[in-house]
Amino acid sequence: MPATLAETLPDTRPDTRPDTRPDTRPDTRPETRPETRPETRPETLAVTIGDAAPLRLDKALAAGVPEAAALSRSRLMRMIADGAISRDGAAMTDPKAKVTAGEVYVLRLDPAVDVATLAEAIALSVVWEDGDLIVIDKPAGMVVHPAPGSPSGTLVNALLAHCGDTLSGIGGERRPGIVHRIDKDTTGLLVVAKSDRAHHGLAAQFEDHSVTRRYLAVVHGVPSAADPRLRGTRGVSFEAAGILKVATHLARHKTDRQRQAVVWGQGRHAVTRARVAEDFSGAASLLECWLETGRTHQIRVHMAYAGHGLLGDGVYGGKRKLSPRLFGDAAADLANGFARQALHAASLGFVHPVTGEALEFTAPLPADMAGLIDGLRRPLQVPD
Repeated sequence: MPATLAETLPDTRPDTRPDTRPDTRPDTRPETRPETRPETRPETLAVTIGDAAPLRLDKALAAGVPEAAALSRSRLMRMIADGAISRDGAAMTDPKAKVTAGEVYVLRLDPAVDVATLAEAIALSVVWEDGDLIVIDKPAGMVVHPAPGSPSGTLVNALLAHCGDTLSGIGGERRPGIVHRIDKDTTGLLVVAKSDRAHHGLAAQFEDHSVTRRYLAVVHGVPSAADPRLRGTRGVSFEAAGILKVATHLARHKTDRQRQAVVWGQGRHAVTRARVAEDFSGAASLLECWLETGRTHQIRVHMAYAGHGLLGDGVYGGKRKLSPRLFGDAAADLANGFARQALHAASLGFVHPVTGEALEFTAPLPADMAGLIDGLRRPLQVPD
């Protein structure tokens, strides 16, 4: 049988069978060995015991460590326990060990270690930031620090992501240094340390009450020096220019451990001052409050104690309601249904713990409080 055209033409199709011959070409692919980062060697600090130093190791080191090292006594205690302090090459593990003037102790300053708290990319309103501290305008609903009921979504989670490697370490851990807090549903300004030296300096200012903090609060009623009830309330007084002063002790409530209560003869000393910034038809008022101390829930507890609880405060504010007859249905409904305590940390002032610069910051009212105040400023006009 004669061959067909297809059978007589050469097969020009590419050979798709795998090539089994060994590949002798040189391998030019980049080497993919695991990355090995250079080991970070710990720094050391030599401290010589002075002539007038305390006789105990922990106290002597606390007195002799340079201020710039920013090592607190609690940090030194941990270093002693970890064997990070030595003399003549021998680790010193007893904080009560006797010391002698002229002895030299070597402190091993290990690099800051990462903490287990999860860094979360949460948007932050940053008012000011440098290498040592950051000032935040905190929104309502954000808890400052992780806790059993709030393990994530906190300000600390957000700061770990925002600051990243710029955190030089607080107490040997790479974390933000929280030196004060505001409640979950309170808005406004917070300063947070990013370095040990800033943390110690800020903590000292809060301890000696040199930090200035001003809050704006919307409360029931209008505090007045002419009110005989206030004049007869223990711990409540009025200073010049009608400044309300509340000075009590605060401690945990006996039956509700989530609340604070005014007590006497125990607890912690607490002082709040306030002035009336605006009177809303005698039924409510905008107060400017400032703190001499900074106790948990202090403004909320003190204003409630004085009979002027904050609007929206479901814990301390009581059951008082504003009348629609005075403000109209819309404004009264807004005030009586306000979803959080009407409290805003409006200003914050302190001395920069590293540069010595005096800093003052302000934060505008959040939209919900601004709307509340605007509604209360326009009482219902009753026709003549």
